[in-house]
Amino acid sequence: EINVRLADAILVNKIGTAAMEDVLEVERNARSVNPDATLVEAASPLFIDDGDALKGKRVLCVEDGPTLTHGGMQYGAAVSGAQKAGAREIVDPRQFAVGEIAETYERYPEIGDLLPAMGYGEQQIADLQETISRAAAGGVEAVAIGTPIDLARLVEIPVPHTRIRYELQVLGSPTLEDVLAPILGG
Repeated sequence: EINVRLADAILVNKIGTAAMEDVLEVERNARSVNPDATLVEAASPLFIDDGDALKGKRVLCVEDGPTLTHGGMQYGAAVSGAQKAGAREIVDPRQFAVGEIAETYERYPEIGDLLPAMGYGEQQIADLQETISRAAAGGVEAVAIGTPIDLARLVEIPVPHTRIRYELQVLGSPTLEDVLAPILGG
């Protein structure tokens, strides 16, 4: 709430996927606590680098761990992209989890059928690598990567894989450039 009260501009995202009544409610709430802020509307469409890598396959979905644990999300870009690409099945990775990944499932059982990338420390990377390798040996045919970074640069993924991500698209006017111009001297 403090951020909204102090903001010069408020970005209202997911315009293309959220219910319009929910978008309007968010905008009304933002205006009620900060009527002087500029509202910028945006969408975050999904981009799949290679949907054919997932189509008809048993897919392991790797998501940003903190989004699942601390953010309380039940799914992210990887699951949405795998479904959109026509994955045959989202594979439950818990049976393949080792080390810190297994500990994460114990602490956050609500994560469910997603593989959380919890961080990029040496042990976390090793445990993620081993979990993915065990999943591939256990019948996973492809990996959907919904992490903020290109996970394939950190770990070897022994089956076809692809990145899936959201990209911000500002809709209409004002744009982010319009809002930031006074601050950036433009």
